[in-house]
Amino acid sequence: MAAVVVAAARGLTKRYAPDVTALDDVDLAVGAGEFVAVLGPSGAGKTTLFRCLTGLTRPDRGTVRVDGHDVWSGPRELRQARRAVALIFQQFNLIRRLTALENVLVGRLAHVPTWRVVLRRFTRADRQLALRCLDTVGLLDKAAVRADQLSGGQQQRVAIARALAQNAKLILADEPVASLDPESSATVLQSLRSAVGAGVAVVASLHQVHLARAYADRIVALRDGRVVEDAATARLDVRAIEQIYERSGA
Repeated sequence: MAAVVVAAARGLTKRYAPDVTALDDVDLAVGAGEFVAVLGPSGAGKTTLFRCLTGLTRPDRGTVRVDGHDVWSGPRELRQARRAVALIFQQFNLIRRLTALENVLVGRLAHVPTWRVVLRRFTRADRQLALRCLDTVGLLDKAAVRADQLSGGQQQRVAIARALAQNAKLILADEPVASLDPESSATVLQSLRSAVGAGVAVVASLHQVHLARAYADRIVALRDGRVVEDAATARLDVRAIEQIYERSGA
């Protein structure tokens, strides 16, 4: 049985100037429990694709649906779509003075009254959920440690746990391991695989072909705003992907 499609983009085109095309008729569909790696040199269109998927950038042409909601059909649909999406960035974006557990609980913002987040007055059920999410990424023993006392890889895993606590259907990870050492990169990507195991769809932009091959179910390659490869990892033409980077000088 085919997986439920969590996010789908059709015919996305975005131009920033008459001679600058960031996306050119891009199609992408991601199913629940699927890990898709998006590869491509700098300027290929990866960040613009992510911004279109989250409703931060409006495409000139094309459609985006997330969790059944048409992102551009109106403010209500956009809000509902955004509730289903969690973003993970290269810079971690944690509140440094809060503990790992408190940072994960911030992911409950869309589900609880704002005053509970501000005063850090969460229910027992929310705290148990946050602890389970930390356990999923292997950081249960760091629950009481401040974010600024964690390593870069641990902070990124806390960000993944926060996304899980949000009950996101789709995690978009924009170069989540770009600033990490190889060991930490592997641990972070394994944590994203754990999210996939929980039925979440993951789309991660990466530069490292070997990491994409090791962790992703499918690889989508962009060049000059176009999809030039979209294949299951096992059927990927690795040499074709490597040539994309060689031609760009990246």
